[in-house]
Amino acid sequence: MAKKSKATIADVARLAGVSTATAGRVLGRYGYTREETREQVLHAARKLGYRTNALARGLITGKTRTIGVVAGDIQNPFYASILRGISDVVESRDFGLLIVNSDENLDKEIRAVNLLMEKQVDGLIVSPCDTRNSRHLRDLQAAGLPLVLLDRSVAGLEVDRVAIDNIAASERAVSALISAGHRRIGLVGEMMEYQEGGLDAFLQRGLAGEVLSTDTLYPSWQRLLGYLRAHRQAGLEIDASLVRRVGAYSAGAAQAVARELLDRSDRPSAVFATDGTMSEGVMGAISAADLSVPREVSLVCFDDLEWMSFLSPGISTMAQPRLSMGETAATMLLERIEGRQEPARAVMMRADFIQRGSIARIS
Repeated sequence: MAKKSKATIADVARLAGVSTATAGRVLGRYGYTREETREQVLHAARKLGYRTNALARGLITGKTRTIGVVAGDIQNPFYASILRGISDVVESRDFGLLIVNSDENLDKEIRAVNLLMEKQVDGLIVSPCDTRNSRHLRDLQAAGLPLVLLDRSVAGLEVDRVAIDNIAASERAVSALISAGHRRIGLVGEMMEYQEGGLDAFLQRGLAGEVLSTDTLYPSWQRLLGYLRAHRQAGLEIDASLVRRVGAYSAGAAQAVARELLDRSDRPSAVFATDGTMSEGVMGAISAADLSVPREVSLVCFDDLEWMSFLSPGISTMAQPRLSMGETAATMLLERIEGRQEPARAVMMRADFIQRGSIARIS
């Protein structure tokens, strides 16, 4: 049986009784056409089963009505919710969405960006791995491609971005533990990006208030600063051995680090986990050590995952507005694609503290 050929613009134009140029304007969504003529063309297209060739339309209009997103880890609930927010906005504006995963690897991120550029996307939303250089993103800006950064910024790259005030949020989370009487509070964070001098040097600078440029720090390093600030505001000294750097986005690695903390004879009375993946690891370590929350160890996390409300007695956490972050990033990008001209914008969103039952009060 012969394969049925695809309907062309010429076929649609012939059935609608209009010129090919008119059918092209209607189906390509550019230029002006009378409403009556537009309906004729759309009716003919539906009858013939015509599908628009986005690449061909892009050659005519210079736009493919498609945006690209480079996410750090699409399996992570943090990105899953953000991607839903992006999708809701772009679909409501009749744009397409292409999503590529970087696995928090710079080489994969560069390949992802190149792939999306080959697809001729009209703009990009990127959660950058490299917050210091990112030459590939600077090249995009220089070429005039609309770009929005998500969750992180890049030093000296003046483009729109959406992020959380991580320092204030983590200060609030740790302050809740301090207010409950805790004085030995462990921290488990991935802190993957290396800081000059390592963790010990960063702790010294943070305690002395010498970390002045915080925008380009990875979120986990920013959350460590909030942890330090909460202690400083309360007039508490910090035991540096309670601050643990995992160095990877891995629940298994976080569990191993947290288990070392919990196996100490002078273990902390509470632990702060700096993101959802770290929280899974810390909870795994608590379970493996057969400890009770909050009777034997209190816990505060960052990011509200479903299991945190299902577990008894419930895990207290800082909830990021992930859906809103995605919606905001997509809206900002579409505004740039449509020609909005103004200086780069930075939208800093607030995380909300959800108090559940994982904090014991110490008298």
